[in-house]
Amino acid sequence: MKKRVFSGIRATGRLHLGNYLGAVKGMLELQNNPEYETIYMVVDVHTITTPYNVQELPKNKREIIIDYLAAGLDPTKSIIAYQSNVPEHTELAFYFSTVASVARMQHLPTFKDKVKQYPKNVTMALLNYPVLMAADILLYKAELVPVGIDQEPHLEVAREVARKMNQIYDMNFPEPKRFVAKGEYIPSLKGEGKMSKSVEGSYINLTDDSETIRKKLAKTPTDSGKTGGAIPEIGGVRSLYVLYKLLAPEKFEKDFEKPYKEGIIRYNTIKNNLADIIYKQLQTFQEKRKEVEKDQCYVDRVIKEGAEKARAIAKQTMREVKVKMGLA
Repeated sequence: MKKRVFSGIRATGRLHLGNYLGAVKGMLELQNNPEYETIYMVVDVHTITTPYNVQELPKNKREIIIDYLAAGLDPTKSIIAYQSNVPEHTELAFYFSTVASVARMQHLPTFKDKVKQYPKNVTMALLNYPVLMAADILLYKAELVPVGIDQEPHLEVAREVARKMNQIYDMNFPEPKRFVAKGEYIPSLKGEGKMSKSVEGSYINLTDDSETIRKKLAKTPTDSGKTGGAIPEIGGVRSLYVLYKLLAPEKFEKDFEKPYKEGIIRYNTIKNNLADIIYKQLQTFQEKRKEVEKDQCYVDRVIKEGAEKARAIAKQTMREVKVKMGLA
């Protein structure tokens, strides 16, 4: 039996380099492995758990589907769909909320961070975000989830929910594990936290041109470059270090590590080189994206057929859950 994989990205704008290195590359790796059955979604219901623009959401959702296809996700190998087109996600999330405590959700570091970020928008939807994520994964009885390390607390909630449902209702949910990609945590260009669409200036879009990438990297904060020693663990220098090591491993020691340790690194050169490297690696994606954009009927078909395939699996799980819980 093939192992099932689930992953999704919120519909808050086009994919950026952090999304690609931290999630999409892992999604592609699993899609192209015949041992796995892969389900990849735009998790648009998760998007509305924090403040969002109602008018922009439909466009943002579609842009991510196009980005998925341009990056190499293949609807003949993977189910590609919108979360909101499969209502079983939200139904199962409510059933799961009967075994998840409010206290557990309130103590999650991700919830505390969002409360600080949106103090006037602390809603039940925000509190239930991890429960909905558990439903996303367990609806398909997925065993692997290619996401960044920052999502590990949410995956632990999914495992707890699976255990409780199995113990109380004699279900057979797997306890999902995180699939670790090489670029699982891509730091912000600002030197604090990770690349995030909600933090302007922190990310490089996959659709950015050469000059835009160059300008964004130019703003990354650095030190004097004359101190030498070990690479800092935080800050803009660390961000450049991680990107250079991931994207140009063959040049990394000569161009970055050795000059830094000797106190002779030139950040202007590093940033310009990195801009060229990033743009070169994005060109194939950008060319493919232009092709996909031209065929909107194809995009519509992918979304429609993806929903149909996903619902066929989801309905089976929901039937089982409702019978076990005494609802059917």
